[in-house]
Amino acid sequence: MRMINHHPGRVSATLLGLLPFLLIMLIYSLASQERLADNPNDKLLPGLEQMTAAVDRMAFQEDRRSGDYLMWQDTTASLARLGMGVGIAASLALVVGILNGVLPLVRANLAPLVSALSMVPPLAILPILFIVFGLGELSKVMLIVIGTAPIMMRDVAQRVRELPGEQLIKIQTLGANSWQVITRMALPQVLPRLIDAVRLSLGPAWLFLIAAEAIASTEGLGYRIFLVRRYLAMDVILPYVIWITILAIVIDQCLRLANRRLFPWYNAGGH
Repeated sequence: MRMINHHPGRVSATLLGLLPFLLIMLIYSLASQERLADNPNDKLLPGLEQMTAAVDRMAFQEDRRSGDYLMWQDTTASLARLGMGVGIAASLALVVGILNGVLPLVRANLAPLVSALSMVPPLAILPILFIVFGLGELSKVMLIVIGTAPIMMRDVAQRVRELPGEQLIKIQTLGANSWQVITRMALPQVLPRLIDAVRLSLGPAWLFLIAAEAIASTEGLGYRIFLVRRYLAMDVILPYVIWITILAIVIDQCLRLANRRLFPWYNAGGH
């Protein structure tokens, strides 16, 4: 039997998916034990006990200075910025993407600008954002918007242009105007693609958020990581990185589930 025709079952697929994670954990555990055996105060590869103690201190004990639970405070701040930035970016992408895809005059006017903006390295303009918008929340949110919106705009516009031409002809034959073409034909078919675009943009959005928090912030997951790095506190950094990864996976799976529940026809089509 050819390998390309061999499909694992659900249990086998789950086990195969877990295998790389187990190998990474095993390799890390062995390396950590070896370093700690040579130097019990080694900070580079902390053991599970050290990381558990750090999580307990950051998440379940009040900070002596502020009285806050730092890990939850950082999580709330970062998720608020991420949600606001991605939400604004998705809204802009929906409007501009549909207009670019449906209206030729708008496409001729805005498509070159959107394409150019999508090529600008967002981190390169971070100093400009701090100068223009200050060091507050707005600059961090704007970095996420600028970094993710143009790509989503292009993706939505491409989806609109991929819609069958027969649909456009039929709906106009039935007397639909431009607004009705947008709201009754394009919008319902573009929304699931927009959710997919948001899912793909989550990785870059987290990157831009952490970069902005690391440079100018007083709370947030990225801020905390770069704050404790000066003390080589890997027992805090590694759990924070794992926590960010878990949050990203949960958000991605929630969007995936919402897409499947809201638009079953889209997923039935093999998307």
